[in-house]
Amino acid sequence: MVEIALVVLLVVVVAEAIGLLWVFRALHDARAEAEQARLELTSMRQEVENKAAQRLVTTGREAVKTVWQTADLVRRKGLGAAMRNSIEVLADWAEVERPDLARMTVDGRIVIAFSDIENSTALNEKIGDHAWVRVLDRHDRLVRKRVEEFGGQVVKNQGDGFMLAFTRPAGAVNCCLAIQRSLASTTWKPGTTIKVRIGVHMGSSVRRGDDLFGRNVAMAARVAAQAEGTEILVSEPVRDKLAGTDGLLFSEPRQVEFKGFPGVHNVYSVSTA
Repeated sequence: MVEIALVVLLVVVVAEAIGLLWVFRALHDARAEAEQARLELTSMRQEVENKAAQRLVTTGREAVKTVWQTADLVRRKGLGAAMRNSIEVLADWAEVERPDLARMTVDGRIVIAFSDIENSTALNEKIGDHAWVRVLDRHDRLVRKRVEEFGGQVVKNQGDGFMLAFTRPAGAVNCCLAIQRSLASTTWKPGTTIKVRIGVHMGSSVRRGDDLFGRNVAMAARVAAQAEGTEILVSEPVRDKLAGTDGLLFSEPRQVEFKGFPGVHNVYSVSTA
């Protein structure tokens, strides 16, 4: 009996020893895994911090670069050169995005109009941001309503400016005249005067990616930039197409130069007869 008891005791001792060894091994493995996890977490945190610092440096460099470029532009060409109007922004957008206008025309021609509010930055500063937002809202709804009435399309709206497209020059010009009449008859807040300038040009090709598309957009923008507040200017192709149309009066030609276009070009102010 004594021998059996000793054997049982020995078995128990061995089992406990094996159990303790397994526990120690499990604890060791757990500690090793925890240490590995800590190292990986530290590495990931360091990587995130490094990337964040790199982005901060890059953003800082870009910001400094922009400031220096703007300062240099102001130094070389004056403050006006650093303040781009909506027409310029819209023309650049169209040149990059090349919106597909070919679906609007059946004969390969398209009429493009640009508009914006004259001296909008000064007006915004004068009446404040909240009032300016309300002015823009009324202005935008008015323009869109007239464009829809005359079968045109708003290609892009940027700030206080619009890029519009029409299939026929008569529709474009009559729409622009309606816009000006609506703006003139609208009652604005006292001290607020809204003067919109508009330029219209028609091109011979709107094939997507065609260089002529870019030239026509740029020409329309240049025409609009020559207009005064409340004025509608049209290029010579538009005037030639509509000459003699009942109800339309064209001024004598005004000779102007366009940036990026050689020579002198004729533009015409249009009004109702």
